[in-house]
Amino acid sequence: MQEKTVQPQNAENQQPEKSLEEQLAEAQAKLEQQRDQMLRAVADADNTRKRVQAEAASAQKYALERFAGGLLPVLDSLEAAVKSADLSGVELTLRQLVAALEKANVREINPAPGERFDPYRHQAMATVESTSEPNTVISVMQKGYSLADRVLRPALVTVAKPAVEKSGENPISDTDLD
Repeated sequence: MQEKTVQPQNAENQQPEKSLEEQLAEAQAKLEQQRDQMLRAVADADNTRKRVQAEAASAQKYALERFAGGLLPVLDSLEAAVKSADLSGVELTLRQLVAALEKANVREINPAPGERFDPYRHQAMATVESTSEPNTVISVMQKGYSLADRVLRPALVTVAKPAVEKSGENPISDTDLD
């Protein structure tokens, strides 16, 4: 009698073993995938850091916006009082207030007549027919103010519009219609 050796067959034995080259290729692919994920995570972290720095800089730059905006009516009242009477104490207070606002980087927006209308810095309260160039400031009703490069309050202005030539004829007529 002959003896037969029976080897147990596993599921592992049924699949052919992968060659070393295939295993190396799989490992390299997995390594490249993990490297790509790591680079994306680093880039995401860097973008988040930059965004937080920009937000912090903006918050610091405009921290006094509400404070400065609240002082503007006081400034307007002081200017009106100075125009109406000769009060040296009020003038001194006005100068101190203006100096404090300038120190806080609050700047006046007071366009000169003839200056081009800027909708980002001016608010047109009226338009007036004028011989001046259209869309230029005719007069300032109330000065505006800015903090750094942000407008706190636009200047209230009157803007020029082209003068309409008045003739005796009706521009809309039923004559000459064929």
